[in-house]
Amino acid sequence: MTTIVFPGQGSQSQGMTKDFHDNFQISKLAFEEIEDYTKIDIRNIIFNNDKNKLDLTQFTQICIFASSYAIFKALLNETNFEIEKTNIMMGHSLGEYTALTCSGKLSLKDCSLILKKRGELMSNSAPPNKTGMAALIGQNANEVYHIINENELNLEIANDNSQIQIVISGNINELEKSKDIFLKNNIKRFVMLNVSAAFHSKIMSNAQNELSPLIDELNFIENDIRIISNYDAKVYSDNLSIKKNLQNQMANKVNWTKSVKKLEELGEKRIIEIGPNKVLSGLIKRISGSFDIKSINQINDINL
Repeated sequence: MTTIVFPGQGSQSQGMTKDFHDNFQISKLAFEEIEDYTKIDIRNIIFNNDKNKLDLTQFTQICIFASSYAIFKALLNETNFEIEKTNIMMGHSLGEYTALTCSGKLSLKDCSLILKKRGELMSNSAPPNKTGMAALIGQNANEVYHIINENELNLEIANDNSQIQIVISGNINELEKSKDIFLKNNIKRFVMLNVSAAFHSKIMSNAQNELSPLIDELNFIENDIRIISNYDAKVYSDNLSIKKNLQNQMANKVNWTKSVKKLEELGEKRIIEIGPNKVLSGLIKRISGSFDIKSINQINDINL
């Protein structure tokens, strides 16, 4: 069986998925449909660098989703790939929404509209340039927790991406103050990220509370594909649990390392990453060497 994974914010790049759009009618139609639902000129943002909007959170998320979905539709239409052979899907942050749509649990319209709203809420969740995120290279989550607690830093782990890559969130001043502390405690690199706010932290609580009732209204469709939740890295098939975990996702840590370990525990062997760039494939290889990983982000990649 196959597990399919979908990337989150940070995987975007100018011109992503243009080859799919230009060569496959089904991919072009996917972009058009999402644009119709959201009233956002997604292709102009991605392909023409419209006012440098691609790196603005309110547009980034829907653009990555549209790109991943367009690739997924081409994979189904242009190859012998059978969705029935997919056992599990999961995604990193917004990628979890892509997983829900591509699995058939959530309609394209519902996902497009909820991600448009999610991007807006996250973009407006804090005053500009007051909060942010930083990537720490060289230690695992437990070590980073220890450094935070020992030094009484008002910071949170936002993404547990691998045993050597952790992303933290918090106030900009606190992040800047913490840099020397982390580097003196065996963190090899400290990199401030180009994001608008402290995602996956308590700073997102108000935005999460606003999004929660909208998630509650979504009509989830029952099927056999299972989802691994960002919130607790557990496997779910019932839509009620999936929905509740999604409601807790925005203001809590992305448990990517545990999610990949869960796949390993389940005996999964084959992973396909669908979406721009190969960010997740790299992370998965660092977490475990037991998977056969295929990344699909260019048309030459779809020859499975």
